[in-house]
Amino acid sequence: MRSIWNGAISFGLVSIPIKLVNATESHAVSFRQIHTEDGGRIRYRKVCELEDREVTQAEIGKAYEDADGSMVPITDEDLSHLPIPTARTIEIVAFVPEERIDPLQMGAAYYLAASGAPAAKPYTLLREALKRSNRVAIAKFALRGRERLGMLRVVGDAIAMHGLLWPDEVRAPEGVAPDAGVTVRDQELDLADALMDTLGEIDLADLHDEYREALEEVIAAKSAGETPPEAREEAAPGKVLDLMAALESSVRAARESRGGEEDAPAEEAEVRSLRQRGTPSRQTPKETGGKKSTSAAAKKTAAKKTAGRTTAGKTVGKKAGEKAGEKAAAKEPAKKTAGRGTATKSTTKSTTAKGAATTNTATRSAAAKSAAAKSTAKSTAKKAPSRKRSA
Repeated sequence: MRSIWNGAISFGLVSIPIKLVNATESHAVSFRQIHTEDGGRIRYRKVCELEDREVTQAEIGKAYEDADGSMVPITDEDLSHLPIPTARTIEIVAFVPEERIDPLQMGAAYYLAASGAPAAKPYTLLREALKRSNRVAIAKFALRGRERLGMLRVVGDAIAMHGLLWPDEVRAPEGVAPDAGVTVRDQELDLADALMDTLGEIDLADLHDEYREALEEVIAAKSAGETPPEAREEAAPGKVLDLMAALESSVRAARESRGGEEDAPAEEAEVRSLRQRGTPSRQTPKETGGKKSTSAAAKKTAAKKTAGRTTAGKTVGKKAGEKAGEKAAAKEPAKKTAGRGTATKSTTKSTTAKGAATTNTATRSAAAKSAAAKSTAKSTAKKAPSRKRSA
């Protein structure tokens, strides 16, 4: 590679002779201006205004135009004797972490090549020092008529230098951001994250200039006298009225372009759930509340019935001997009571047992009437809830 500048790196008292080589190149297709009527080239000629004649490159020099329009000639010798230490030296002034450098400041990139065998050892020393420190070097140098700022970093086994803009050359982003007051919902951020995850990462080496390739195809076709290929017609993007819908469509399109058809159902389900987030179902709480109310009312009713049956059982136990003749009449209410449910049967059995115990106590002195009293107590205990309801 051809060097564009020769000088040295000043690293404290260490001087490293180097050559500056362009690290990048442009592959853009360039055009010439022509006369559309006959295809003739349009050329620019350098003409001296005073003599009104075309001059050669050897006759052209530099000058500074003053405010009044007068020219102040500046020769290459004047530039080579500028009173600055960076005229032919890349002077390192500091070492800083790379993240301290704002990417907005970064400009053209160069490779620094060691110039000759004596430069190999100090060149390698600087390279390894930068590697071990995980820092970059900030330097000042003069190139093409002005002093510049640069950043030195390690690229492979070489040292690269990025031209940097001076801090006062970077404009502040005033009036660029939208007006305040715009809010972004969590659902929109979630969909944006899903879109970013779907697009994923990419190897930058796989990217290429499709515009240049298409342009070269057109040039090749016209050179061969063929019809140039026509561009694919794509639907013009419309106005985004619903940001959520646009994000969802973008996620689906990204999945299709990535060939992720198999994973689509799971991710689509996630997107739908994001749209329904914060929208609770109204039907379930109502049904649950109704069940709770019904259950509570049933418990209260059962408690009241149990209390009534217990009291009735005690009363019947005292008057059991006198109402033995009502056994036949109590059978019909007993049948109706039998279908009330498991909870009522359990309560009735408990109440009947208490009534029987009371009957045994009340009729203990009359042995002859004991059997009849027990039978009558059972029948009357089942009849008692019916009377309680009628009351």
